[in-house]
Amino acid sequence: MEIKIGTKRKAKIQEGMIGLFFEDINYAADGGLYAEMLENRSFEFLEAAGDACDYHVEYDGGYAWSTYSAEGSKGARYRLVMGSPHSEENPHYMRLETTHAGEGIRNKAYDGIYLKEGMDYKLVFWARCVKFNGVFEAFVEKNGVRYAEGKITAAAGLEETYNRFQRYEVLLQAQTDVERGDFVLCLSEAGIVELDFVSLMPCDAVAGIFRRDLFDMLKNLHPGFLRFPGGCIVEGNTLANRYRYKDSLKPVWARRNNWNRWAVHETKEENDYVGEYSHYNQTLGLGYYEYFLLCELIGAKPLPVMNVGFACQYQSKEMVGRDTAAFQEFLQDALDLIEFANGSEDTAWGAIRAKMGHPEPFDLTMLGIGNEQWQTKEADFFERYEIFERAIHEKAPEIKLIGSAGPDVTSERYTKAWEFYHAHQDQENFVYAVDEHYYVKPGWLYEHVDFYDDYDRKVKVFSGEYAAHPMNGFNKPQANTLEGALAEAAFLTGVERNGDVVVLASYAPLFARMGYTQWSPDMIWFDGASCYGSPSYYVQKMYACNMGDIILDTCGGEKEAREKGIYYTISLCEKSGEIILKVVNAKEAEQALELLLPEGWEGSCRIQAEILTGPERDAYNTLEAPERVAPYKKIFETGESITLPPLSFVVMRIEREETSFQD
Repeated sequence: MEIKIGTKRKAKIQEGMIGLFFEDINYAADGGLYAEMLENRSFEFLEAAGDACDYHVEYDGGYAWSTYSAEGSKGARYRLVMGSPHSEENPHYMRLETTHAGEGIRNKAYDGIYLKEGMDYKLVFWARCVKFNGVFEAFVEKNGVRYAEGKITAAAGLEETYNRFQRYEVLLQAQTDVERGDFVLCLSEAGIVELDFVSLMPCDAVAGIFRRDLFDMLKNLHPGFLRFPGGCIVEGNTLANRYRYKDSLKPVWARRNNWNRWAVHETKEENDYVGEYSHYNQTLGLGYYEYFLLCELIGAKPLPVMNVGFACQYQSKEMVGRDTAAFQEFLQDALDLIEFANGSEDTAWGAIRAKMGHPEPFDLTMLGIGNEQWQTKEADFFERYEIFERAIHEKAPEIKLIGSAGPDVTSERYTKAWEFYHAHQDQENFVYAVDEHYYVKPGWLYEHVDFYDDYDRKVKVFSGEYAAHPMNGFNKPQANTLEGALAEAAFLTGVERNGDVVVLASYAPLFARMGYTQWSPDMIWFDGASCYGSPSYYVQKMYACNMGDIILDTCGGEKEAREKGIYYTISLCEKSGEIILKVVNAKEAEQALELLLPEGWEGSCRIQAEILTGPERDAYNTLEAPERVAPYKKIFETGESITLPPLSFVVMRIEREETSFQD
């Protein structure tokens, strides 16, 4: 198979094109990237139930907690009460009564506490000692053995508030590794204590917020941007359930608890409309300040998404009218967010950002208007987009807006959306890019590598949510096969080749916690102790870390190559002078590759290759075998023959000192 590399410059590639999409699905935030180890730390959890257009929640503030009693004692008891809360936003707190020493409470902590030997874990809790003057004892135990513990006296409380809740902090150091342990907080003697905001965080959490191994997985991708917080989370299954970012711009203990839209996933009559994840909640510990900080730490541009007054169109018909004060609140939220991110310290919302610890602006440049919205007789999304666009650009004309093309790329919803944006294509700054979503079988991606070849170049595209779905065990790691990853890599050759129209692209979903998964395939899988990248993770990494600046001419050989199961794209990195070749071999046989280099390149060239392959199409990674499908590196010297392994994605960086390319 010959690949001829031309010197003619084609499309310019948008810097930072390959990015990330974060949605709080599959316990990606609480229980995932947010490093908090305990569940329901403020005793505010809700149990959600219902079906489309008919959802309800029930307070279940004791969820994840139970009493703990020393052997032979009568036992502690607790009640969830109101009256004098630590924060008005979360009005319930626990009133614990013990009758003997060593009694208290325990937390189930998802599937238990995971400790690493030698690691410190910071316990913070707020307590009001009604009738107690002893010692708080905290520890992690399993089968009666304590693996980490710490003590603090009731008199050592700090930061007394108006209602006499005091803050306590103590370190627990792990003596050895442990999995699925119990967290316990107990009293050294009989007494009555009121508790709120009981939090346990690993001391290696990045910025005291992000679980380190998951953070490192994101940073190592070198993403160009991060779209957040969703996804359907933005809309909510009801408007009351939507993600209200202003609720997250408060101290963590004063952020109003919310039930997660994915708590009602797969509810049906057979389970009385109460699903497996009915207690999936959002503490908002991972709020908008934290999302912006995450972007800064991983080097990605922030791309927050705003609600336009709709609940999730899949699950609800609820909306606010455009002529109402309620709609103006949604519009004002967008304007205030821009000020929060970019305003100086002497602005109202810029001052809040500064008070939270970041005096400098976050440099927000992009904003999503609606998530996966589409136009219907009842849902007037296009009119709402126009209102948002006018208001935002009157205040901040530099902000690039992301529109929506709906939930797919095959229906009338998609067609109508593009008719709308094209009708405004001559209006300067109307839309930066239109967000397209497609979750499809691998075959569709192979067949549509040329999907963007004939797109109008005046309106740009954001491939905002995409993934190959081999349907090989939905909601399980085996859904993330090598076959799916190769199809995504092949499709991305067409995305990159059309870099003059596709300016942003992100795979979805990003995270999945084992045993807490509503959707797959997913890029990164994890449990309480460790994580691993799926084959799709490595495709994203290989792309993001090997993007050129300019697409080079492929000299018309692509059609013949596809007939042989070969998909490729060629780019130039102007800074280094390297040619970057990305090539997929979708066949189960190796294929010899002959590179026809540009004139003047014959002779001393060095090719550094990164190769992703696996034993079969259905191969996937697991916690036990995290690198069954993982890339390896190889160097091809001058004159060495190149062979593409079966079922492989290969990135080659071709180096030469002197390079000449035509404009």
